[in-house]
Amino acid sequence: MEIPVPEGVNGETFGSPEPLDALIIAPHPDDAELGMGGGILRMLADGWRVGVLDLTSGEPTPFGTPELRRAETAAATEVLGLTWRRNLGLPNRSLQATLEARAALAGVMRLTRARRLFAPYWVDAHPDHVAATELIEAARFWSKLTKTGLPGEPWHPPRIWYYHCVHLKLVPQPAFVLDISDWWDRKAQAIACFRSQFETGRDPTPPTFLDRLRDEAAFWGKSIGTRYGEPYSSREPLGLAGFGSLV
Repeated sequence: MEIPVPEGVNGETFGSPEPLDALIIAPHPDDAELGMGGGILRMLADGWRVGVLDLTSGEPTPFGTPELRRAETAAATEVLGLTWRRNLGLPNRSLQATLEARAALAGVMRLTRARRLFAPYWVDAHPDHVAATELIEAARFWSKLTKTGLPGEPWHPPRIWYYHCVHLKLVPQPAFVLDISDWWDRKAQAIACFRSQFETGRDPTPPTFLDRLRDEAAFWGKSIGTRYGEPYSSREPLGLAGFGSLV
């Protein structure tokens, strides 16, 4: 099976000479910022090496172009200060968990060797998001296999969590809510870089798209007694080293 290599990535190290502490995998550019921009900033502030892999270009969209979306992604990446970011080049609007896509993604996992994976929440109206989650879970399993044509050494990311960037009007019960009070402003700045998606062609009358996102973050913050929060889910139990980690 021929395994495609993401554009612009060195096949040996994927631009990351050291393993990543966390790899956020997003169906489209902007999903990582929307779902867990605050969490990314929190990790980076803690000294983690954090990468984002966008599965598709996100185009076509009503007011975007491939060139514009790449420029917006670069601007958001700079705001966040990410360690690493690449695009796997899978098809937007028709993303599927094919064997070829699974092999390509498993190869990235083996070469970045992130200990923690973050995937979209598994319930969504957007077919690309649902397919992305299925693909990520399958690739995580394949990443540990021996006797394959995959690059790098076998690797099984020990933890996978799910961020919420959904197109359904639902309020899920998350596994935990992260305090992002200190990081909301920069998260909003990163999201605002995607003007073609969240500003162009939209009604500027308040509440704007960003106003709604701020209100959602305030809702989750209220649930844990802080100003702003981000929800995360897990299919498996979470472990704590001690109760001092709780807010």
